[in-house]
This record gives sequence, structure tokens and C-alpha cells, in this order.
Amino acid sequence: MAVQGPILLCAGGTGGHLFPAEALAHELRARGLAVHLATDERAGRYAGSFPADATHVVPSATFGSKNPLALLRSGLKLLNGYREARALMRRLRPAAVVGFGGYPTVPPMLAAAKAGLPTMIHEQNAVMGRANRFLAGRVRAIAAGIPQSEADAAIAAKLVVTGNPVRPAVLKAAETPYEASRGDAPFHLVVFGGSQGAQFFSKAVPAAIEALPAPLQARLRVTQQARREDEAEVRAFFERMGIPAEVSPFFGDMAERIGHAHLVVSRSGASTVSEICVIGRPSILVPYPYALDHDQAANAARLTEGGGAVLAQQSELSTERLAAHIREVAEDPTFAEAMATVARSVGIPDAARQLADRVVALTGAASAR
Repeated sequence: MAVQGPILLCAGGTGGHLFPAEALAHELRARGLAVHLATDERAGRYAGSFPADATHVVPSATFGSKNPLALLRSGLKLLNGYREARALMRRLRPAAVVGFGGYPTVPPMLAAAKAGLPTMIHEQNAVMGRANRFLAGRVRAIAAGIPQSEADAAIAAKLVVTGNPVRPAVLKAAETPYEASRGDAPFHLVVFGGSQGAQFFSKAVPAAIEALPAPLQARLRVTQQARREDEAEVRAFFERMGIPAEVSPFFGDMAERIGHAHLVVSRSGASTVSEICVIGRPSILVPYPYALDHDQAANAARLTEGGGAVLAQQSELSTERLAAHIREVAEDPTFAEAMATVARSVGIPDAARQLADRVVALTGAASAR
């Protein structure tokens, strides 16, 4: 039996939510299925290349403020989003609706559940986010990128660990085996902070690089994501040091850059950790310290406990300690290659296929493969 109607993917407007949705979309379309995306206004720079037949912007809001007027505005916006989502469900008649977390998924996922449509959420992190926790009891199935550390019995009964889907660009980068830099050969360092936390690296990484010995500085080739406000200052540092570097607020080819990296320094969002593991690269992971559920520390735990990464808490990460971590990877090729091997062993490269199988099963149709 063929799938009747499109698959509607719902994702918040950040890369952490949209990237796994994008990977699933590629897999579903490869099976001949129609894919639509529901997201919010923030998704512009990501969603333009999203592989969907159509993108639907659904109003949404968070309850981040305790101000009564702000709460009222958020509530009204969510209600308006829910009404628009109900109309969207009637118009599209999707075969299944899959949410990837973030408050923008709440209106369409609630509307889909209310309409009796097959629904699933995918949780990228080791600790379920608040939007997904709110939706978990209302959907038919739950998939997880990482085993859940706090799943209760009701959630566990309908939860399957599929891994976090990674984009085709990540799978392409994974085709390049890791080879440690030796002797005087260039050492490629990739630094990025994701949607939260790039500001810290704009200060910490240049300071650590300045503390490195001159022979290692001469080997460095750097890619660093920096906020637009910090971009000129970071670029000026590398120019002053004579270190070849590319600095930008956003890199559209980050997967390829990770594939060429000898070391990655980054936050430990779920998509980031999953991509580093699938590609198989050593990393220094610095969890974002202000995450409400400390999910980034939990995401990094499995990888760091096995020796596939260095876990560095921001509050404890001095200039000297970060420089020492970079030196350890750069000056010990055997250590670097062991880290890369462990990271790759944790990766789930076929997560998109596993999740697509679950989505097709949810519709009640036979897989197109």
C-alpha cells in the first residue's frame, strides 16, 4: 500500500532542529514520498535549501518572560498558530506528522494530534526538551537520537532509539578516513558554537592559540564560526598572528570542514555530537552552561566516557587548559587517531533510514524500498 498524502515535518527554526529534519526529508524523498516543512520565521537561512515540496510558516512563541503582557502576547500568538495549523492539516491531509522539537512544533503537532493523524516526535538530546515533553503524551510514537536518561515508563513504552539523522553532506564527509597530522604538517582546527555559545569561543580560542608554542602555531589552519559582532576582532587576531584562518558567522559547508579537521572544538548540541561521531573526528566539547536541562553535558557523556572526546566545562576551562587540550591532540597522533576511532564507533550513520522506516510504518503503508 502506498503512502497517501505528504509527510509533514515540523521543526524549530534553528540548525539543531532543522538539520535532522533535513536528513529525514532527503531519505523520504529518495523513497518517492512528498515532504512538507512546518517551521517558524527564524528558519530563513536554513530552510531555503530544505528538501521540501513546500514550506509553511506557522506562528509560534515561547513563554520566556514572566511579564503578564508578554505572556498574553505569547499565548495569543500560539493560539493563532494552532488555528493556522488546524487549517493546514485540513488542507494538506498529511499521511504522518513528525516533530523535531522546539516551541514552533507545538501548534502543528497539537493540531495533528487533535485531527487524529499519525504523529511522532524525534528527540535529539539525551534529556528530552520541554516542547517534546509537553507533546510526548499526545503523540503515537517517539524516536530518540540518544538513549534517554530520564524517560518514564509511559514514554519508554513508545520510544525507540534510532540515532540522530545526519545530512548527506555529513555522510559524504564520513567517507574520508581520519589521518592525524604529523611532524610539521598543517593541523586543521575547526571551531564553532552553534546557535548558542559562539561568543565564548571568540575570546577563549584566540587566547589559547596565543598560548601555544610557536612551532604549533605555524602548523595551524583554522575555521572559526564567530558572531557577526565578534567576526572582525577574531579575524584581526589571526591576521596579526599570521595564521591562515576563515572566520564567518555561518558556514554552509561545515560538514566538509569537519571532514578535513584534525580537531573540532565545539558545543555539544545533539546534532553536533552526532555529526562529529558519524564523520569520526577528535573533539573538545564545551557544553553550553546555560541550557535549561543541561542536555549538552548529557549528550557529550557517552562519547567522552569512552575516550572519543575531551569534555571541558566552560567554568573550568582556563586559557592554559584549553591550550593543553589542543596540544595533546596536535602533538600526539596516536592519541588523536584513537579518539577518532572511538567517536566513529559511537556514530549511527543510518539513523535517517531507521527513522524513515518508523515514519512509513506509522502511516500503515509498506516501505517504498
